[in-house]
Parts: sequence; C-alpha cells; structure tokens
Amino acid sequence: MTSSPAPPPVPSGAPGIRQPLRRLRARGRDEAHRTASALELFFDLCFVVAVAQAGIELVHSVAEGHAGQGILDYAMVFFALWWAWMNFTWFASAYDNDDVLYRVVTLVQIAGVLVLAAGVSRAFEEHDYLVVWLGYAIMRVAMAAQWLRAARAAEGPERTTALRYVGGVLACQVGWLGLLFLPEGARPWWFLVMALLEMCVPPFAERGHTTSWHPRHIAERYGLFTIIVLGETIAAATVAVKSGIDENDALGELLPIASGGLLIIFAAWWIYFVVPIHGHLRSNRQAFLWGYGHYVVLASAAAIGAGLEVAVEETVGKAHISTLAASAAVTLPTALYLLTVWALHSRHFKRGITQQLVLPTTALLVICCTFLGHWAVFAAGVVCALSVVAGETLAATRPTARQSGPATRTG
Repeated sequence: MTSSPAPPPVPSGAPGIRQPLRRLRARGRDEAHRTASALELFFDLCFVVAVAQAGIELVHSVAEGHAGQGILDYAMVFFALWWAWMNFTWFASAYDNDDVLYRVVTLVQIAGVLVLAAGVSRAFEEHDYLVVWLGYAIMRVAMAAQWLRAARAAEGPERTTALRYVGGVLACQVGWLGLLFLPEGARPWWFLVMALLEMCVPPFAERGHTTSWHPRHIAERYGLFTIIVLGETIAAATVAVKSGIDENDALGELLPIASGGLLIIFAAWWIYFVVPIHGHLRSNRQAFLWGYGHYVVLASAAAIGAGLEVAVEETVGKAHISTLAASAAVTLPTALYLLTVWALHSRHFKRGITQQLVLPTTALLVICCTFLGHWAVFAAGVVCALSVVAGETLAATRPTARQSGPATRTG
C-alpha cells in the first residue's frame, strides 16, 4: 500500500493561521485520529435530500401498481447518487486538505446533488433525465477538477492514477448522454453498460498506484451515511403513519406497521454496527468489493422506508395494490439488506456454522412473513429483533470467541 504524509495544516512561521490555498497532496494511511469532517457530514445530509426524493417517487410508483418500472427508475437514480457520494468519499479520504478551493469545489458538488434531486420526479414520471444528467454532470466535473488538482501536486505513478481518474470520469459523463437521446426501451440497457464502465474506472486508475485512503475513515464515512439513510427511513415512515392517523383515524390498524417498522430499523442499525469492519479493509480488492456492495445496502435501507409508507397507504385504502404486495414492499428490501450486510460485514467475523446462519435464516423468515397479511410488517420486525437476541446470545456463550474481541458478535 502506498502511504504519503499528511499535508501540514498550519504553515511554519504562522501558528494558528492557515493558508487559503495549499497543494492537494495525499494524506497518510496511518494518520492517527482520522475522523469525518464537518464538510463531509454536511455533504451527506444534502445527499439524503435526493435519496428522500427517490424514495418518495418509489412509494408513488409501487402504490399505483407500477412496482417494476418504479424499482428500475429507483435503481438508476440511486446509482447516480451513490456513485457520486462514493467517489467523493474515497477521494476525500486520500486527499482532503480542507483549503478554500477544496471546500468550494465540494460545495459545487453539493449544488449538483440538489439539482439532481430537483429532476427526480421528472425522471420517474416522464422518463426525462435531463435535469438528473445535469446535476450528475455538475458533481462529476467537480470531481474531475479535484483529481486535476491532485495530479498537479503529484509525480510518477500517483500522477498517472489521478489523470486516469480525470479521463475516466469525464469519458463516462459523456457516455451518460445516451440516457437523453436513446429510445426509452434502450435506456435501461445503456444504464447497465454505463454503470459497469463507471465501476471499472477506480480499478483501472489504481492499477499501478493505490491511493492512500484511510481504512478507519472510510468505515466511519460509510457508517455515518448508513445512519443518515436509516434516519430518513424512520422520518418518512413516521410522517406516513401520522398522516394515516390524522386523516383516517386508523391508529389500531397502523400500530403494528409502526412498531414492526421501528423494530426492523433498530435491528438494521444494530446488525450493521456490531462489527469493526475497518480491520477487514486492508487492500483495494477487499475495499472495492465492500464499497461497491454498499450500493445494495444503502438502496435497500432507503427502500425499507418507502415500503413502510406503501404499507401505510395500503392499510388506509390509498394504495391500489394488494396487502401481499404492500407487505413485500417492506419484507423484500429488509431481507436484501440483511443478506448484503451479512455478505459484506458479518460473515468475516462469525465463528461456526450456527453464527453464520443467523442472518441468512433471518432473511428467509422475513420473506416468509410477507404472507401474514396486515401483520406481516410486525412479524418481520419481531423476527429481526429476535435475530439480534440470537446473535448476542451466541456470542455470549462462546467465551473463546469473546476473547478475540467484539468482532465475533452478531450482526
């Protein structure tokens, strides 16, 4: 792994005064006490605005009986959000120097995601991707500008890596124009091609030089964004339940959905954070697989909130779908979340077949809950909560595993 010293935050001879512009040099992989910055937290919160818009449109599509098209549109829009967020996160982990220009370019990226959020409704309802493409272009061109700054300050293989990123980012952005001009039927296939090309850029760019991303920082950044997405899921579900109670006086019917949804989200948080994943991120191969897999983790986490809203609307008679379909809108993304977190996180820390089977079995039982009618969401919540209890109990009864640290606990 390549490691570079972090740039000094204060120029010599001027204690307490920071230069407004500094060379964008790589930070150290072994840098102590590396945590998310206030700018990164602000970046995440603004991105969740767009995630919420995508969730709202997914609710409308599923509630109106267009689940297939809604899920496809959601997958496409969410990819744009997730990929732009992920690229910024890994770049910032390696190169954040927090000077004025870095901050300004990051704020431009935030403006881009807000533009993208403004175009989400048209993308879902009219399949018009112009505003979404424009917002994505703002974010990606700004990202290319950051890589150009890094290339200017670097030499040798590091400079080559930065320039490869610039070329890859800009070439892919041109390729996304196909969503504006291709026939509507061809756009999903073009999206698939372009998404694969986008994901090929980092492995290609870092083929001869690994950027000095910080494992603990990366793990924290992903964890914080997961928390924010789960928080948005709770907020959306709470608003839906409140609306159903206020407009239809349906407290008795909605209480099982509200309590079950809360148990699902609490368990989702517990399962994700019970293991210290940063120790697993030792190479690009591991980190890329883990980072890319979070597309499913984050998309399914956000979809759980949309599913809870659909379940509420079906219960109060607003959704034109069956109870089975409304239940599946919650249970399927929940099961997908559990399986993906197990594949990315938990399986690396389990000891024995019993511990390994906790989450896959939970996912299967959650899917089975789909067929329990209006009690499906509550039952799925109870199953998720019991999986946490089972995992913690198994960890507590394995003293040799407990001695190796919290990594052997459930999750």
